[in-house]
Order: sequence, then C-alpha cells, then structure tokens
Amino acid sequence: MLHPTWPPEGAQRSSKNRQPITVKQVEMPQKQRSKTWTELKQAGNECFKTGQYGEATNIYSQAIKELEKSNKKEPEDLGILYSNRAASYLKDGNCAECVKDCNMSLELFPFNVKSLLRRASAYEALERYRQAYVDYKTALQIDCNIAAAHDGTNRMTKALTEADGLSWREKLPPIPTVPMSVREKLAQKATTNGAQPNPTPKQNVNRQMNKPIPSDKDKKKAQALKEEGNALVKKGEYKKAIEKYSQSLKHNPTEITTYTNRALCYLSVKQYRDAVRDCDEALMIDSSNIKALYRRAQAHLELKDIKACEENLNSLLKVEPNNSAGLKMLQEVQKKK
Repeated sequence: MLHPTWPPEGAQRSSKNRQPITVKQVEMPQKQRSKTWTELKQAGNECFKTGQYGEATNIYSQAIKELEKSNKKEPEDLGILYSNRAASYLKDGNCAECVKDCNMSLELFPFNVKSLLRRASAYEALERYRQAYVDYKTALQIDCNIAAAHDGTNRMTKALTEADGLSWREKLPPIPTVPMSVREKLAQKATTNGAQPNPTPKQNVNRQMNKPIPSDKDKKKAQALKEEGNALVKKGEYKKAIEKYSQSLKHNPTEITTYTNRALCYLSVKQYRDAVRDCDEALMIDSSNIKALYRRAQAHLELKDIKACEENLNSLLKVEPNNSAGLKMLQEVQKKK
C-alpha cells in the first residue's frame, strides 16, 4: 500500500461539490487552446484534488510542454511541475515514472522537500529501502520536524535491519549534505509564503553559515584526507587520525561524517569535551544524525552529565526507536539515577 503523498504545489483542499475537470475542458473552445502553463498547472491541481490522477498527469504534461517553450521559464517552476506530475503518478501506483519525474524535479529544483518525499515513497513501494532511507534522511536535514520523514526513516530502519542485520548502514548509498545556503533559502521561502517557520539554519547553525561552501577540488582533497584518517582508526592510531580529520575539515567543513569520525577518536583518547564539540557541529548540519547523538551521549556520560546523556539518547530514540545501542545505554544510564 502506498503511503500518503503530499498534494501538488499550489493545490488547496477539495470541496465536496467540486465538479470534475477534464482535458477537454482545458482545450475547448478554440480560443482556450493556448492556455498558459500556470492555468494548466492550476487545472491539473483541481483534477488531483478530485482524485482524477490520470487527467492530472495529462494536464501537467501539457503545462510542462508550455513552460519548456517559454523564453521566461524558471528551473524551479519546471521542477515543481515535474514534482506535481510525480505526485499523480504515485497516486496511480506508477512508481517508476514517479521516480523519473522526481529525479528531473530535483535536477531543476535541488533539495525540493516534496520531491524528496515523493521519491522516497515511490522507492519504498518498489522495496528499494536503502534509497528511500537516504531521501527521508535528506528531507530531515532540510526540516527536522517532518513527521512523514521521521516515520519513513523508522520504517526503513526496521526493514533494512531485517534484511541486512546490524551492518545495514554500511550498505547505504551516500547521504548528501544539504548546503547551509540551500536550507537558509528554503526557510526564507517558507516565511515569505506565510508558513510558520521552523528554526532557520541561520538561527541554529550560525557557525556553520560562516563556513565557505567547498569547491569540488577541496571536496576531493577532504575525502582523500578523511579516508587516510579512517585507515589510521582501523590501526588504532587515533591521535594521527585526529590530525587527518582536522586537515580534511579545513578543506570541507560541511562533511558530517568527518566530525563524527573525529568525535569517535576524541572519545578513544578521552578528550570528551572535544568529542561533544564535534558532535555539536555535526548536529548543526543534521539534527537527527544517529552517530552524533550517540557519541555525544557517550561523551556526556564520561563527563558525568547524566541529564545531558539521557536527553541525547531520547533524541536518538525518537529518530530510531529500535536502536539497540541507544536502548542499552539508556537502560544503563537510568540505573545510575
């Protein structure tokens, strides 16, 4: 069974007495054949609201053609149309086409939350649970309060644990890091549209916002240094690994895993306050990062801050209720109270 999808952009709740709209109504009479893409989009939204998903798909396709012919087309507008058509495909059970349209939408409008959630739902229906997990987690980086993304993450965690065992995370595709500039832009857009804003990246991650977006060259150098650090960790050479991770972060200060990896090293050499700081940095980028929450809990436990440790574990278990390591540590912490 497909999970609830987000309604198309610009669509409002339907009225019980609303009359169905068909393609014929959009095309006739002759003078109306040159409908603008915005009018076609609205007609598609009306069809979607009344459950006419096939008609909605057809009309969104017309809108896409009209906008592609326009000299004033904006990539985001085209991305929204593809996302709306993806919603219709998803409702009709055509998950493969939904994924294709979401891919196109995300190329035109990177990190569009609705496209991420629709693609995640389609991947889930296709039993492509790893890809679904990645999309749900990416959506949570943009807005950590999306209930559908939290629920989806929990479902995928359960499914992947059953399929791959405790090492399921090692088989995941890379989870993209949402740039701070993108999160700020989306937060501003939500405010402009009259939505009640969540705490914005600017409010929550001031230090991260001051860090430059790395170039492709810097990203490659950072990745190479991180891999050198990872190799040193496997040898138990934690202090040398810390140096490599620190060098890596100079080239790319937005990479979450480098912070969490260095935090692990700080824990190993008993530099617990440094471990907390690295986890703080990681959680500024992704507030639901499991490794950062768990390692910060470990550090607080070593610092005898039981309350902070428990708070981190509770946050972790909201994201992954069945996380065995988190549950075990929480039981141990509660015995110390």
